[in-house]
This record gives sequence, structure tokens and C-alpha cells, in this order.
Amino acid sequence: MIDMQQLSFRYESAQGNALTDITLHIPRGEFLGIIGPSGAGKSTLLSVISGVIPHHYTGDFYGACVVNGMDTVEVTPTDLSRVVGSVFQDIDAQMVSSMVEDEVLFALENFGVPAKDLDSRVEEALATVGIANLRHRSLDTLSGGQKQKVAIAAVLAMRPQVLVLDEPTGELDPASSQAIFRVLRTLNEQGTTVVVVEQKIMLLSAFCKSLCVMDRGSVRLHGTMREVLAHPELLREIGVNCPRVATLHEQLLAAGLSAGPVPICVEEAKAMVEGVLA
Repeated sequence: MIDMQQLSFRYESAQGNALTDITLHIPRGEFLGIIGPSGAGKSTLLSVISGVIPHHYTGDFYGACVVNGMDTVEVTPTDLSRVVGSVFQDIDAQMVSSMVEDEVLFALENFGVPAKDLDSRVEEALATVGIANLRHRSLDTLSGGQKQKVAIAAVLAMRPQVLVLDEPTGELDPASSQAIFRVLRTLNEQGTTVVVVEQKIMLLSAFCKSLCVMDRGSVRLHGTMREVLAHPELLREIGVNCPRVATLHEQLLAAGLSAGPVPICVEEAKAMVEGVLA
């Protein structure tokens, strides 16, 4: 679905690369979490997938990024946006309307969706993220979590094959964060490829199928959640906190106790401890 080959990018006037020699394959139907310290290149990577780079942010671009058979350098951002839907960090900056319904309608009308289909597309998108009751509300009256869902709904109304999100829970409380990720999991189960940058590794381990760890513009680790969490020392070196369940696994191994595969959730950690105590 998404293929990057030896991709490097340096922003105009920057001294060093934001991305360096990245080769990454994201298959159709993947739910990929991306994590790493500040300045690792996570947002830049999403900008490449969405076509924002190099069409809106210029610089030195090497290698290739192909999304659904389209080279992101050769196609226009408009054409790419029919396949890739993006939700940015600054939700308020992404909003273009004052009402929820108008926000979801905006892209549909601009892409020439037939008038007879507009109402059903809006209704479907809002219902998918669980905010059908907010259709006629002003955006100014919504909470941060509700605005996040409106932004996702506006993208979903276009029915993209790929959804990329940059720290969608950055300013949300734990309950709202879980709600956003439950929506993403449902979309993924329905066939949408999801790529999400997130700093809360427990959220990623609970919902994502695989994890990409970035550092200084490069991919340091990429694999299933269990494969990546099996490298706690490297994660700490990079600056990524391991989930407590993975840390417990590491401590049991260091104590010479047989702990089995690294757990990725509380239920697995409980079973691991019970096995050690048996």
C-alpha cells in the first residue's frame, strides 16, 4: 500500500536531514503506530505520505514514496488526497468552517460529490466516529476530543483508503484518548490502512498491529508490537519509555525466571506472572 525506498529529505535552509535513507513497507490494512523522541522525523514522515512534502514544504528530496501505485512526487496533492486522509496535530488550524455539518461537507463539495449523496455521506461519517448528535453544533462549543472526531469524520466522508494522524490524542485525557483509538481500530477492521504518530506507547501497544520507532530521522525498529517491545534497552537508549508490562518481562528475565514472550497487554502480563509463580 505504502512503499518508501531509500527516502531522504532535508527542509529548505536546514543544515541536516529530517529523514535519512528510510526504506519502509506498510501493507494494505495495516494499523501502524509511529513513536520516537522529539525531532525524530515522525511528522515529516506523515507529510511525505500525504504529499505535503515535497509539494507544500520544499527541500532536497531523494528516493521515492509510492502510495497505492502513485509516486507522491509525481501526482498532485489533490489526487493523492482522494486516497490519503490526514488529521494534523493542530486541529483548530485544520478546521475551515464554523459548524460541524459544514466542516464535513467542505471536502465533499470541493471534490464534486453529487448533491444526492452528500447527506448520506455526512451522516455515515459522523455516525462512524459516534458524533451524529453533534451534526448541527458550532465547533466553538465542542471539547478537544469532539473536535478530533469531527476532523476524523471530515476525512472519512471522503472514504480514503489510508488515514494518517499526527498525535491525535496529544491534548486529550485518557478516556478520550481511548475513545479515539477505538474509532481508529473500527476503521482499520473495516479495511482502512491507519498510520498514527503517538507518544503514548500503551495506547499503541493496545491497539496497533505493528510499531515503527524513529530516531534522528531514521527508522531504528519496525515490526510487530511484540517484536519491537522485545528490545527494551534500545528503546530506552532512543528515549522511548517501555510499557510496564514489557519492563516487568525484562525484570523477570534478569532474575533468571522463565517469562516466555514479551506481553503487550495487562492480561498477558497477568498470565506471565501466574506462570512464573506456578
